[in-house]
Amino acid sequence: MLIGFTLIAVDRRCGAWPSDWRHEQHFTVTAPGLIKLNLPRDTLNGARPTLEDLRLYDDSGKELPYAIERPAPLASPLERAQSFHVSLENNSTVMTLETGVTRPIDNVALETPAPDFIKSVNMEGSTDGQHWHVLAQHQPIFRSLSGTELLRVSFSSGVWPWLRLTVDDQRSSPIPFLGTHIHATSVEQPPVESQPAQIVERDENPGETRLTVDLGAANLDLASLAIETDEPLFTRAITLLEPQVTEALIGEKPIGQGLIYRIALNDQATSANLSVPLATSVTSRELIVLIRNEDSSPLRISAIRVERRPLYLTFMARQTGVFHLLTGNKFCAGPRYDLAELGTRFKAVPIAGIVVSPVAGNPDFREPEALRGLEIAGAPLDVSDWEFRKPIHLTNSGAEQIELDLDVCAHSALNFSDVRILSGTNQVPYLIEHTSITRSVALTATTTNDVKNRNLSRWVIQLPRADLPFSRLTCESKDPLFQREMSLYEELADDRGNIYRSTLGDAVWTQTPQHGSKVFVLTLNETPRADTLYLQTDNGNNPPIELGNFAASYTATRVLFKANVSDQLFLYYGNPRAGAANYDLSLVAGDLLAADKSTATLDSAQPLKRTSTVGSHAQASGGVLFWIALAAVVIGLLAIVARLLPKTQ
Repeated sequence: MLIGFTLIAVDRRCGAWPSDWRHEQHFTVTAPGLIKLNLPRDTLNGARPTLEDLRLYDDSGKELPYAIERPAPLASPLERAQSFHVSLENNSTVMTLETGVTRPIDNVALETPAPDFIKSVNMEGSTDGQHWHVLAQHQPIFRSLSGTELLRVSFSSGVWPWLRLTVDDQRSSPIPFLGTHIHATSVEQPPVESQPAQIVERDENPGETRLTVDLGAANLDLASLAIETDEPLFTRAITLLEPQVTEALIGEKPIGQGLIYRIALNDQATSANLSVPLATSVTSRELIVLIRNEDSSPLRISAIRVERRPLYLTFMARQTGVFHLLTGNKFCAGPRYDLAELGTRFKAVPIAGIVVSPVAGNPDFREPEALRGLEIAGAPLDVSDWEFRKPIHLTNSGAEQIELDLDVCAHSALNFSDVRILSGTNQVPYLIEHTSITRSVALTATTTNDVKNRNLSRWVIQLPRADLPFSRLTCESKDPLFQREMSLYEELADDRGNIYRSTLGDAVWTQTPQHGSKVFVLTLNETPRADTLYLQTDNGNNPPIELGNFAASYTATRVLFKANVSDQLFLYYGNPRAGAANYDLSLVAGDLLAADKSTATLDSAQPLKRTSTVGSHAQASGGVLFWIALAAVVIGLLAIVARLLPKTQ
């Protein structure tokens, strides 16, 4: 077990609790000595991520030193087998291993180049290579063309010089195995506590389900996340992400991944794993769960549960009585305690069966301004170079969020560096949040024929407007069997008015009767600039395919800020020369992300100046002006030459 300690002294007395701490909890100690507490979730939720603001006082107001213990699992050692032998016997592949490991082992990872399979494995162990004991039966191994795989076989921990794995080949052809890796059992696993989590938002992206999960508290050391579903058979790759603040941007940081499945090994046996392992502290109260569905339908999910590892607080109680935990100071520095009196004895101290009271307010707490450090009125701004603005409608005061619509996306810089929020003539500081939410827009497409090449099929796709940040195009076909190379492009005009083709993406679309989904997904290499796209394919000697249900998707972007409901706010955009905004949000960015946010809305756009034409139209207009200017210059030159020529007699 790995233990992390916070050596966090001053001996201070006061008549009341410090007024900078928001929360108070208390508990009673009935016998003096070293006391180890399991910190409740409420305590962790009210504290800062590394517990810098956690303080412990006795009933007289004396601050007491403490140590924080964070149990964590040791990494499992990985070793190759000393010998490896494979043979085919009676519709089975048998692998015999001489482990060469004298420590307890509990799982083996297999190596195979096979791209697509599902097998059942039985595991046996032996101390002499002659007498075998059953360790596990009907363990699944598989790999799919989509990239999901499970090649690890787990079994009861023990010291086994010899292992034998029997792979069932009755339902499919044998596959080659190249070797194994043996995992030693961790010496000690820390305890875990299970608790429910709530799904607060569900978004269905193309080929992916995105869940926003409320963990019930922040600053939890998570060990795993489990999904409850009644789906009979499935496999899904899972990615877990945590919201993360980087300067003035909010993104999503991957913190774990895994595979959940329920598969049929034979007519009688099924195997299931619905849990994704984790080994990290999640500072946010929310967790993002991405479920990769590929071409399968989204899972029915009834509940989500998480397992967390406890955090222990150890201190020396010199007398019995009531003790107090204080949390909720966002600006204090972490204390440093002299823990010499605790020595190293607290590692072996048993956990006390002490009940800590629920979180209550500190009666001496002075309420600071909400999101202190984030001023609503920022620096003034001259908006004469901005082309558009939209009124912002607020429903509450405090933290707000707005999702930028397609109109703002079309007329803003790609990185939204020209977006500003103004109250009167002053800026309102904000954060940009890049989410993993995908929004889909239905498109209209018409089929055109190529007169010169009748084998060529082309679809003209109309976008709502030019310069939209679409990153993916999808369509469907009812034709059961075909293979086509699809190409997506747009037509643009250069500075001289010449039309040229700009390719946005290419992909091969293969459709067979066994393929469950009829949806084609094409990822764009770059953002379209025109409002018309062209999708084409060469049918060769085959009949044309029919396509429908065209749609384009883009990633949702949000703006987070603080405001009063009485303020009249405007969102300004459309200034290609504007640099990115730079606000002093380092102290409050995390608070703004964690705050309960109201959803603000945008009204219709209000043009502020003559709108410069964008996209291919602007380029085409520029080309016409170029030729007019060129013609005028040529005519002028011809006139000058004519005057210089000698006159005929």
